[in-house]
Amino acid sequence: MNLILLAVPFFFLLIAIELVADRVRGVSTYRLADSLNSLSAGVLSQTSGLLSKAIAVLGYAFAYEHLHLTALPDEPWVWVLAFVFYDFCYYWNHRIGHERNIFWASHVVHHQSEDYNLSTALRQTSTGFLLSWIFYLPMAVAGVPPLVFVTVAALNLLYQFWVHTRHVPKLGWYEWFFVTPSNHRVHHAQNPVYMDRNYGGVFILWDRLFGTFQEELDEQPVVFGVTTPLRSWNPLWANLQFYVQLWCDAVRAGSWWDRLRIWFMPTGWRPADVAARYPLDKPDLASFRKFEVPLARGPKVYAALQFSAYVLGVSWLLAVAAQHGLGVLAGAWLWVAFGLYCIGAWLENRPFARGLELLRLALNLPALLWAQQVGLVAGGMLVWWLLAAWSLASLSWLLWPRQAQTQPA
Repeated sequence: MNLILLAVPFFFLLIAIELVADRVRGVSTYRLADSLNSLSAGVLSQTSGLLSKAIAVLGYAFAYEHLHLTALPDEPWVWVLAFVFYDFCYYWNHRIGHERNIFWASHVVHHQSEDYNLSTALRQTSTGFLLSWIFYLPMAVAGVPPLVFVTVAALNLLYQFWVHTRHVPKLGWYEWFFVTPSNHRVHHAQNPVYMDRNYGGVFILWDRLFGTFQEELDEQPVVFGVTTPLRSWNPLWANLQFYVQLWCDAVRAGSWWDRLRIWFMPTGWRPADVAARYPLDKPDLASFRKFEVPLARGPKVYAALQFSAYVLGVSWLLAVAAQHGLGVLAGAWLWVAFGLYCIGAWLENRPFARGLELLRLALNLPALLWAQQVGLVAGGMLVWWLLAAWSLASLSWLLWPRQAQTQPA
């Protein structure tokens, strides 16, 4: 059972409720482009997970089979123990994800949003599978069965959804034991007093125990985001940005030792010669401004509607993925990744965005034909009529004469 897939409707329902709360309280915690970028990263992460979860789950099952010291029974106490054990491992995975360059390259995606709302919770990495499995090997050694591991991992992730909101204040005694919206807002801050704090997924006790806890302070309003801004609405670039920076710094370094160790040094460390010749643009907190690209309401609505089609498509893909091999899933990933890239370019108001949209709409036709041939989508004409109607409506909007849109910022 895919708990994340089952939770998707509730995610969007709660986002809608949060938008209503925004309206009632007269605040604005959402910007359409930022939210679509976060949701696009989440959609890409789930699609990428279809290719990587098999590796992660099989890897854990292999470790369990060959390394476990005992076989824990399928009893309620084992599930409770595994839930707590997982969060302990998650704490260290999360902490190292902030403290070392190669791990931050994956995790940074979740922190790039300069807003903080429930859509931020869905902003997940597509490359976490590369190294995060290391931190959960102790569970396999301890004999936690693979099914229990997969289930508690999903429950841990589901818990973390609700803490990504600005509408819930401090919760009294609950703050001492569990991760809450208040202490997780701290975690997403770029204020120096808050940075690299509050790593727990469910339990904040680990942070209190290991000295990484920081309370949210009334005199220090949280400024969300990262110190080196992404400045893009492209989910592919969001996943690659820090890897590219590390690679460029490694290539430019004069010392071979620096080229090797940069990947494992504390986050933000750069070779001295590279830092001097290629300084990074890190805005001062006092002069910080959120990334924004001026775009009229119509193009924003168009992007949101096009994105909704990918949400439906990926939801269907997640539901039927178990019936298909990696080759088919890789093809589906390409369709999703290209579409999300196009939507990102549209939101950035790139000069080539309209032409890219025409290409994307045209490629949906052979993509559907392929999907029917491999069995991802049922045969018949109904789906073709639906695609034709959607494409015609999209083309009509794209080609309808209008005044020139605002140029990219």
